[in-house]
Amino acid sequence: MCGCQGSVSLIPSADPALRKPPAMFSSDAAKRQYEADAPKIPASDFRADYALVLRQVNLANISTRDCSNVEVWLNGKFVVYCPTFPGKSDKTLTFRMFYDRDGHVFDTNGGRNPIQSIDVYHDGTMYAVINHVADMQ
Repeated sequence: MCGCQGSVSLIPSADPALRKPPAMFSSDAAKRQYEADAPKIPASDFRADYALVLRQVNLANISTRDCSNVEVWLNGKFVVYCPTFPGKSDKTLTFRMFYDRDGHVFDTNGGRNPIQSIDVYHDGTMYAVINHVADMQ
């Protein structure tokens, strides 16, 4: 799409907290750890779909409850931090926002690294998000 090194998307995120250069997403991810020992329950407040062609995850907080300090995890390895996630709202998270602790950006690698899980961590609980593919590769 774009050879821009200072952007994760051609269209800026609607959330000002997610308008950061890739290096800031990478730096933030290096500080985070997947809380595998946290209680894990099905998410009734979040729904997701992912668009492989557009290389993005569309995540919705379908509850009326505002959430803060939210970590969104792909495959238990790649994370993006959302300081706030208001109730009845959604976020478009491009794959280039998701990094692992070693600074590697998420990519499906032509289907060799599929999205197997989307989890939301906040308030000490890991929520397994119901998700589905919105398009085909």
